[in-house]
Amino acid sequence: MAHFTRGNAMLRIKELVKRYGDEKAVLKNLNLEVPGESVVSIIGASGAGKSTLLRCINRLVEPSSGSIELNGTELTNLEGKSLRLARRRIGMVFQGFNLIDRLTVMENVQSGRLGYLPAWRAMTRKYPQEDIDRAFHLMERVGIAHYANKRADELSGGERQRVGVVRALMQEPEILLADEPTASLDPKTSKQIMELLRALASELHLPVLINIHNVNEAKEYTQRIVGMRFGRIIFDGEPVDLDNDAMDEIYAGVPAEERGGAESSTHLREVAAR
Repeated sequence: MAHFTRGNAMLRIKELVKRYGDEKAVLKNLNLEVPGESVVSIIGASGAGKSTLLRCINRLVEPSSGSIELNGTELTNLEGKSLRLARRRIGMVFQGFNLIDRLTVMENVQSGRLGYLPAWRAMTRKYPQEDIDRAFHLMERVGIAHYANKRADELSGGERQRVGVVRALMQEPEILLADEPTASLDPKTSKQIMELLRALASELHLPVLINIHNVNEAKEYTQRIVGMRFGRIIFDGEPVDLDNDAMDEIYAGVPAEERGGAESSTHLREVAAR
């Protein structure tokens, strides 16, 4: 298995274990480092532990043991206010968008600032002008500024996902997590969202960790691929290194047509050389 070794990683995970009750561990002594400005995809069959890993990072799921460190802050032992403050630093983009349909695009976007605002501002929706300006800037960047006053339930899937991305960025996060961000989108829109995430990582000097089912998208839009099987990392390398042998190890027993597609490493090297 190829391994990346990097200094000054922003996210460091060491010996992470997650088990539910007395059941077999879902994550098994997992180790991972993700540095700034990198776009890393996580692939694997259903049940590999991909979503659980992301949810452990932002503590939506409680780790059983191990260490998760973001920019020198240990996340696993935080509680109460300290945990809420830490969560502000972790942006999350969801497969199902997680928007409030009856609210406008601007109101959904501003919900990313709730951790920074006094309760009265949040309840009365009296957002500071600097937050409104930042929201418009980000919405313009992703092409939805003209929908600012439109209700969320009037948007297409791709537009809704863009709202989700901007909401996460309004937190001014130190890392962006994306859980199957293209799973419910058509191929053209999926491409646009993946291109957007890759560009934002560079523009905002932000590490992006994407749990993705489409292997071809992982190869095309991310710099590094982490392959998981039964709660362990069994591949960690560049897209060109994800050959048929590695795919067979990651997706053992899964039919080829259900693996999200996989072009040969030879073809990818040819593309990279153009």
